[in-house]
Amino acid sequence: MQRKRLYLALIPLLAMSTSVLAQLDTISITATKLERESKSVPQSVYIIDEKQIETENATSINELISTIPGVTAVSKNNGYDSRLIIRGAGLKAPFGVREIMVIRDGVPMTDPDSFTRFDVIDIDDVEAIEVYKGPGSIFASNATGGVVFIQSKSVFDDQQDRIKVGYGSFNTVKLNAKKSIQVSEQDSFAINFSRRQSDNNWRDWNEFDTTQFSVKHGHLFNDNSVIETEIAYTQSNLQLPQSLSAAEYEAYKDTGETTNTGGAWQKSGRYSNTLFVNSRYETTMGEYAFKPQIYMTRWDHFHPVTGIINDSQDNTVIGTDLAWSRSHDFFNMPSEQIFGIGVRADLQNDAKKYEYADVTTGFGGRITQVNSDEKGDLANIEDSDSQIYSAYMQESFSPSSKWKIDLGIRTDLLSMNIKGTEFRSYNFATGTYQAGSGDYQYQETYQLVSPKIGASYALTDTINLFAIAVSANQAPTANEMQANQTYNKSDLKGATSSNFEFGLKQRGSKFSADLNVYYTQLTDEIVAVKDGTITYYENAGQTERKGVELSAQYQTTASISLGVNASAMDYRYIDYISSGSDYSGNRPRFIPDYQYALSANWQKHSYSARVETIGFGPYYIDDANTERDQGYDGVTNIMLGYSKKSHLLNLSVRNLFDQRYAQEVSKTTGFTTSYYYTPGTPRNLMLTYQYKY
Repeated sequence: MQRKRLYLALIPLLAMSTSVLAQLDTISITATKLERESKSVPQSVYIIDEKQIETENATSINELISTIPGVTAVSKNNGYDSRLIIRGAGLKAPFGVREIMVIRDGVPMTDPDSFTRFDVIDIDDVEAIEVYKGPGSIFASNATGGVVFIQSKSVFDDQQDRIKVGYGSFNTVKLNAKKSIQVSEQDSFAINFSRRQSDNNWRDWNEFDTTQFSVKHGHLFNDNSVIETEIAYTQSNLQLPQSLSAAEYEAYKDTGETTNTGGAWQKSGRYSNTLFVNSRYETTMGEYAFKPQIYMTRWDHFHPVTGIINDSQDNTVIGTDLAWSRSHDFFNMPSEQIFGIGVRADLQNDAKKYEYADVTTGFGGRITQVNSDEKGDLANIEDSDSQIYSAYMQESFSPSSKWKIDLGIRTDLLSMNIKGTEFRSYNFATGTYQAGSGDYQYQETYQLVSPKIGASYALTDTINLFAIAVSANQAPTANEMQANQTYNKSDLKGATSSNFEFGLKQRGSKFSADLNVYYTQLTDEIVAVKDGTITYYENAGQTERKGVELSAQYQTTASISLGVNASAMDYRYIDYISSGSDYSGNRPRFIPDYQYALSANWQKHSYSARVETIGFGPYYIDDANTERDQGYDGVTNIMLGYSKKSHLLNLSVRNLFDQRYAQEVSKTTGFTTSYYYTPGTPRNLMLTYQYKY
């Protein structure tokens, strides 16, 4: 009934859209590697611009994208960590981002095997964020869930000079300084420094800090060619608190504070250093525009997790993308053509794993508590390399002034090679370390193909209809293959996602809206199986995902606008049998019946205000569908702003009413039944002052 009420609520909004005829200034995006008005792109695209980023007074990417219809973003500590899910993709990952590609200025922040690190994203150097939901973006390799495209501030923007300071709850501190230098008519530099830190003392073991520094250079050639280069360094330190037990969660609801003592592994974290280099060039070659790009990331991390300490000091991601585009006639129809090739490699040398040295043991030697993240005996040493070779092509043509048709295909060859020696391993059943299995080696190659056809039709000057049919593949990750080898489970096959979607896009001076209805069928979807204390992976035979998404904003007066983001979801396993249990017909865990975010914005002269309230509907907490969590409603945020000349003051209060709720609840069964809760952040304030010069 709740889902039917949401569907019915969309009808008056659609009727309203047909009565708004004035044209709203549109935003050009890069969904197809060519600038195009968002309403003419036959795909679900959500855009967050610089104004919204400043209004939100955001401290992380999570705060900006968590209200997008169809997107779920969970953070344990309100820092840069994120568990990101788009239309169910990424659900199998217990942490981090999988099946979704994150790209910054054309460079994949996602490794070839689909793991993404958000710690290198500087929120104070973001110009815009574009989220493409579902397969079909020409950017996406090995990512059936979609793309998060992050555009940083241009080196040629001479309006970015500023000093920004902020202080908030839990001793949160923000510092940012930018300086642009134009040394000649052809050469510009931009220097950026950022620092964020918080002790997050509402939870044990929950501190984080990050320091980021970058230098950008841009050169304009006499023939109007341009080259932009960036060198950036990031140091990030993140403590990762445990999920709460049922008793700890009840205590949190009573007191507003949590403990970190429910399990043995109390010292998890990720501490890393990253050097990032990116250079992109744009020129013309006859009738073609040529856009080559090269990039490299060098990183190391110290990463204590459950049972083991990862210490990897020699990691390199290097790649290039060569794209050509041209305007031409396609069977006497005006057309834009783009094609390109790319290669990317992820090289990891001499990665080591260690036992924990400082532990407390109980009966039978079981580890009952980790007292520090001090390294013990060497448990594992490993080398790995993953390469992905890509080719893509798309033709976008117009049979008439009202039509835009996209025909495209992308193919990627993914090769993964892992070899190492396991000296010691952690036995989850006994809670002790044991002799390892010795030498091992995995080699897998996957051919990933993604064809698509999309069409957009201008119904009126302000309304476009679109439809898209697209298919894409998702390969297993290296960690998933290793987990299955460790627990003697079956080898994994790559998944195939086929998406069919149609929708409406309205762009008016008073009312703008996007309405999408989609049906996605997955074959051999890779799902996580939680068996007591261990997690391994299986292929579900077939899964279907159906949903509707709405994003709308209405300008009621010159000063006030109202907004709604909402989605309703019906996801089910059509054919899924795991360890003798038949889950066919069941719904996946942690997929809510609906999500919503309602907002009101006010701006007059130098003053502005925004209030938003967020809800997350009921969902099952296990694949057997024996129990449901009721989600949450009415988590409210408020933002206040004042600007005058070069001065800007922002105050944000998140979780205004200090609602104590769980962002995520899960249940595992085995020897015992256990519940795990990820609590939402209590009420927290952030005051930021910015001076532009």
